This record gives sequence, structure tokens and C-alpha cells, in this order.
Amino acid sequence: MMKWNDKRYHSLDYDLKERFGQKVYKVSLDAGFTCPNRDGTIGRGGCIFCSEGGSGDFASSHMKSITGQIEEGKERVRKKTKEDAFIAYFQAFTNTYGPVSYLREIFMEAIHHPDIVALSIATRPDCLPDDVITLLDELNQIKPVFIELGFQTSNEKTAAFIRRGYDNAVLEEAVAKLDAISIPVILHIILGLPYETKEDIRATIEYVCSLKISGLKLQLMHILKNTELADLYEIHPEIFHMMDFEAYLDMLIECISIIPEHIVLHRITGDGPKNLLIAPLWSGDKKRVFNTIQMELARRDIWQGKGILHAVRNTDAL
Repeated sequence: MMKWNDKRYHSLDYDLKERFGQKVYKVSLDAGFTCPNRDGTIGRGGCIFCSEGGSGDFASSHMKSITGQIEEGKERVRKKTKEDAFIAYFQAFTNTYGPVSYLREIFMEAIHHPDIVALSIATRPDCLPDDVITLLDELNQIKPVFIELGFQTSNEKTAAFIRRGYDNAVLEEAVAKLDAISIPVILHIILGLPYETKEDIRATIEYVCSLKISGLKLQLMHILKNTELADLYEIHPEIFHMMDFEAYLDMLIECISIIPEHIVLHRITGDGPKNLLIAPLWSGDKKRVFNTIQMELARRDIWQGKGILHAVRNTDAL
């Protein structure tokens, strides 16, 4: 049985090749936004895990124009490949948190670039007012638009602890609004947040898979310098249950086994900038981590959406 090319899950690479007929690369952009969880609108300091770059640590400088950042990103990619199809990824901070006039300006500049085949916009579910939805609908008629929402967990207590700033009902409303205009939604989930159990993680996966989403980014919890999470880790290490690679592998495989086949897995791990990474240090060896995940999925004969009982039975047979 072979599907999704050489992987046992519905990968982003496979999905983009099916959609666009060629390999497509993301170009990370920083449009100079902030976040309502930083500027005092709903809080200050942001989510406790968020870096100074607002999760856009790999993006270009916001001091450059959108076109300039796209060209710079293309050059980085073309050191390794000659592909000419790119997604403009508005990554840093909350990319719908601003006047619609400014949003229109930057998104139109990106979407009309000849080498850009789609937009991917990272934002918060509480930053999608009706005028922004109208703009996104207009953009989606020009080229495909994807919306990425930082969700992290369905556990409301954990959400309050990490200072997410909204409840689950806000996410449900945002997903419904985007589904109504046929814009795919990708949710970010963190595996291994403080205080959370395996049961909490599984509950989050089951919850998000019940919504009308098209993709997931599964991110192991990692601690970066200059974040509130790093301060907590230094002062109260007892509240953290940092997963070693083997524990993360087991948790990830269970998640993959219960995620429906139609949901695209945009990410199955995570790697913060090595100069900022405090823990877990094993996550910095991205090639080893990724290759081991692929081998273990094959060894256990696990396919996305086939259920953990199937996975366990095959593991026991080895």
C-alpha cells in the first residue's frame, strides 16, 4: 500500500504538488504587525511561548517592502533549487490585525507577484472581523488563500495559562466564517504544554478534527530564550514534563493515527532557531528527527487516520 508519495500521512508537500502540479516553497514575510495580546488590547507580552519575533523568526525584515522580502526569500530557496512557484507566507505576529486599507495594500502586492501562487496568512481567530473576511474572499478569487490560526490546545485551563486570550467558541466562529467563503483553515497545535496529559492532547486532536479545517501544524513544545515560558522553566522546572524524543514520537504517532486522511499535516515537529533554543535540544537535529519519524511510521505500519488500535496491533506483532 502506497499513498501520499513516500510518506504515510497527507503531507503539505504532497498536497501542494497535487494542487499546483509542481513543488512549491513558502517565503516567510514580516509585514510589521503586532498582536492584540501584546499591545494591551487584550493583554501584554503575548502568549507565554511566543518569541520576540512573534513566531516569525525565519521571516525577512519588515523594514523591506513585501516585494523585496519575496525576492530575498526566493534567492534563499534558489540556492538549493530552481523552482519558481512560491507561497507568500505572512508569518510574524497577527497578520489581519490592522486597518483593512493596509491589509489590502500588502496582500494585493503579494498576490499579484508573478511567482506567487497562493497566500498563507497567520493570524488569530479573534482578529477576523467582517471587513477582513470580505477582503479575504476577494483575494481568494484571485489566487488561493490559506488562513493559519494559532490554537494550541482545546483545554480552556491550559489556554488561560499560556495566555491565549480567547476561548474555544471564538475559534469555532472563525472557522465557520472562513468555511463560508471556501478558505482552507490550518490550525497550530502544541504537543506537550505544561500540565497537559496524553489525554488532554488526544482530546485537542479529536476536537479540532471535528471542525471544518483542512490542515494541522503539530508542534512539539520547545522553549526559546527571551520568552516568559523560558523564565518559568528556569524558576519552576517541576511544572514541565519535557518529552524526550521517544515520548514525543509515541505521542505524535498516536495523533497521526486518529487524524482523518483529508486533513493535511503541514508540520509534524518543530525547530526553533538554534541560537534561541533552550529545550528540548534534541529537536535541533531536524534531519534526524524527521527521518526517524518516517522510519518509525513504517516500522509500525501506521497510516494517517487508521486508528491507534491498528497501530498497536502491528507493533505487538513485530
